[in-house]
Amino acid sequence: MLRLDQARRHAAPMAVAAFGVFISLSLPAFAQTPAPAAPPTTISAGSANSTAAASSDFPPLEVADTLMFHKRYQEAIAKYASIEPKTASVWNKMGIAYQMMYNQSEAAHCYKESLKLDPNDSSVLNNLGTLYESQLDHRHAEKMYHKAVQLDPQFALGFKNLATTLMEMHKYKQGREADARALALDPSIFAPGNYLTVDNTASAHDRGAMNYYMAIDCARAKQTACALEHLRMALDQGYTNASKVAADSNFASLAGDPAFQQLLAEQSVKRQ
Repeated sequence: MLRLDQARRHAAPMAVAAFGVFISLSLPAFAQTPAPAAPPTTISAGSANSTAAASSDFPPLEVADTLMFHKRYQEAIAKYASIEPKTASVWNKMGIAYQMMYNQSEAAHCYKESLKLDPNDSSVLNNLGTLYESQLDHRHAEKMYHKAVQLDPQFALGFKNLATTLMEMHKYKQGREADARALALDPSIFAPGNYLTVDNTASAHDRGAMNYYMAIDCARAKQTACALEHLRMALDQGYTNASKVAADSNFASLAGDPAFQQLLAEQSVKRQ
């Protein structure tokens, strides 16, 4: 994720490979250590003390962050819930955990509690935006992302999510401008697997349009692998075809690349 301050520069981004909008989460480096051993049965939020023997020597926040890193969201929620008083950061992490478990009402509650404590946290505004996005409430999602990047003009993740929402609303020009801004701030922003992701619920055609414009932006930034990956998705989603891509001057810099030529050849065969 975008490194906003010194603490975040040493944080470990969590990764889920998918195409959609990205949740903003930083966890300390120690969270990458092995999580407490899981009990043999499924744990409910009320029985998280079953891991107490394995984690009693560590502060609850450290245990919760470690569980979060290892995607043991239910246990992480229980451990975060035991922390008093709760900071804006703890509420945000609880919201993320609930969102990863598809409990949207609890996620919204936690994000809003976080914003009560810190209404200008761009990461939490971004995360609330992803929740609205997953509910197809593009208008409120756009509002959250706009506010996030206004508060932090260096927030690449916010611009990337704003671009996705704008394109889903068929505001392609504005979406491309936001995408270009995200790429300028963080050249690796389009790389798959770098962030927790909320799946994109747009139609195949709209996802194809988003991928096509991302491919163009990556090509202009001379990120060939990124351009080819998004272009492949745009073609597979039926947004365009090999002949149109070959004729598009936006991809002129890729014309001599064997991988680009192979992609177009493969797509041409598929269409036959």
